[in-house]
Amino acid sequence: MALEFTTSYLEDAIPLFRYYKRLAERAMEQVTDEQLFVALDEESNSIAVVVKHVAGNMRSRWTDFLTTDGEKPNRNRDGEFIDPPATRAELMRVWDDGWACLFGALAPLREEDLPRKVIIRGEAHSVMQAVNRQLAHYPYHVGQIVLLAKHFAGEKWNALTVPRNKSAEFNRKVQVGEASQR
Repeated sequence: MALEFTTSYLEDAIPLFRYYKRLAERAMEQVTDEQLFVALDEESNSIAVVVKHVAGNMRSRWTDFLTTDGEKPNRNRDGEFIDPPATRAELMRVWDDGWACLFGALAPLREEDLPRKVIIRGEAHSVMQAVNRQLAHYPYHVGQIVLLAKHFAGEKWNALTVPRNKSAEFNRKVQVGEASQR
């Protein structure tokens, strides 16, 4: 992710969300359709279940973001952890719909909106606190997706950031401007 200097919170936060969305997508691209639905054990979630949960959270948090509680009464959080969509196409549609809610809610915001009060689970947050809350939550789950995808891809795994044991080579390329945008 190319860092662009900014003093705007929103101009920094929105690209971070896009970065983590794409990181998870690049990880999911490296597994088979079947592997999306495999849980490592009974207490673990599959990639598909994590995607369903994240998307459910996004629909709840970002729909009518400024005017209603971020925990919508029609959200079935427990249901997000069972019966994920049955196909990769359906799963990616759910994923994209969740992210569309997030980006749709953030797009009209301006810096002067950051101190506004929003409610999540009955608790007051500033808009900035609410965004930060999700900037912590979604990367946590993206990390789970990446870990599972890397496990399933095994030796076919293509690094999403700096490849293992390649830091010096990567740093040299960065210094001479050869590193690809990751």
